[in-house]
Amino acid sequence: MLPLDGITVIALEHAVAAPFATRQLADLGARVIKVERPKTGDFARGYDTRARGMSSHFVWTNRSKESLTLDLKSAEGMGILKDLLKDADVLVQNLAPGGADRMGLNFEMLHADHPKLTVCNISGYGPDGPETDRKAYDLLVQAEAGFLSITGTDAKPSKAGVSVADIAAGMYAYTNILAALLQRGKTGKGSAINISMLEALAEWIGYPMYYATDGAEPPTRAGASHATIFPYGPFFAGDGKEVMLGLQNDREWATFCRDILDAPTLETDPRFSTNQARSSHKLELTAIILSVFSKWTSEEVIAKLSAAGIANARMNDMAGLWAHPQLKARNRWREVDTPVGPMPALLPPGGLGDAEPRMDAIPNVGQHTRAILADLGMDSGQIDALIKRGIV
Repeated sequence: MLPLDGITVIALEHAVAAPFATRQLADLGARVIKVERPKTGDFARGYDTRARGMSSHFVWTNRSKESLTLDLKSAEGMGILKDLLKDADVLVQNLAPGGADRMGLNFEMLHADHPKLTVCNISGYGPDGPETDRKAYDLLVQAEAGFLSITGTDAKPSKAGVSVADIAAGMYAYTNILAALLQRGKTGKGSAINISMLEALAEWIGYPMYYATDGAEPPTRAGASHATIFPYGPFFAGDGKEVMLGLQNDREWATFCRDILDAPTLETDPRFSTNQARSSHKLELTAIILSVFSKWTSEEVIAKLSAAGIANARMNDMAGLWAHPQLKARNRWREVDTPVGPMPALLPPGGLGDAEPRMDAIPNVGQHTRAILADLGMDSGQIDALIKRGIV
């Protein structure tokens, strides 16, 4: 058995944050019924066609779910949703601000009739306060949370290459839902959960916030390097390829001077003897490192750093990640079915002993509508009528 076998999640979700949270619940065995718009479905299905004709975001966040199409603006559609909630354990929604309240789907409105139901709301700025009605997309929250102010270079701020605000919100939704299910085991009652993308990303930016305590200067934008530790970042080798390396303390600095730079006297050179000094003289130290690295290929640099116990990494691209030998050696790849055929998928991080996470198919729009409605007691004629009218 998986930990969430027997748990049913109703997901009024789109884009990334909520689907990422509910996919992880499905990984652990929960039944996730994804409610989508008739015909078009989750708009993230149309972001691109890069995953063998499917949307890359959608493939990533929607395996192991059942797709039910419902027009929630219709009385019949809302009736079907309410029937589903009778046996559900969790409702997750990231509708537009105020959307769930207008449909009578907030925790307070549902709790009397569904006392065991946990309701998780994911929004940009939370359910109250002066910003509650603002639309929030990932890039906008990266800006609002100060993420862009510390990411990029001096010349240009840069967004993260992934939807970091969505991912942060999705992770906190996931963990809060797990906690709510544990809490229900003690109290018998569901919980109200409100996840804000702003608050989630602000939590992740705790270090730069505290670095700038009481109006102090924030960390500078340092590109792929570390803003406050040096050397920690990319350096070119003799073959023109970059190698990442990181020194965390003065003991590692001494090893680096002796075993890599072949210059043990640099360990006590006042320009470089502490991290603060190395950061203040990074141009001089960079020139020394590049002069040494120029004698070797990137693979030779990596081999020498590894032999010396100095942390390092290749500058992989997506092709390098697909082919990463560590992922292959640890048997992390599986295949999941999709409407366009089998697709490789990584196992979720972690694991529970010998139990395999659930790795079921990515659904087509409305793929499970008939089966779900039949489970609610509808016959084929009733279902056909709803389809004809565009209700499902």
